[in-house]
Amino acid sequence: MKAPRTLIVVLALASVSACGLIRPSDDRILFDGKAFRTKAKAVDKKKSPADFTIVVKGVSASLDGAREAGRHEGTKFCVQNFGSSRINWKVGPDTEPQQLTISDDQLTFAGTCQRP
Repeated sequence: MKAPRTLIVVLALASVSACGLIRPSDDRILFDGKAFRTKAKAVDKKKSPADFTIVVKGVSASLDGAREAGRHEGTKFCVQNFGSSRINWKVGPDTEPQQLTISDDQLTFAGTCQRP
């Protein structure tokens, strides 16, 4: 009786560990065929919570894709925090390429969420 019980335990562990093979990143939104890691944060929540920055990692994969990923992240940030998708970009997705802030394969945007 121990052999079948051991086999069941081994099969159960194997099936649970196989879950780790399914990557949750498969649901990520692609921009220009690439997935970008983005992070938006308020510059100073107490002083001016509507001012924010966005960092997009992996800009070397596609500048156009990184710009759109940053636009998406900014829109998401403003909708979640202020209920509006309107943004006044200081440096954003429509800024001329030579004026963008790119360092260490990261693109940085800055903007202000506009209230509805």
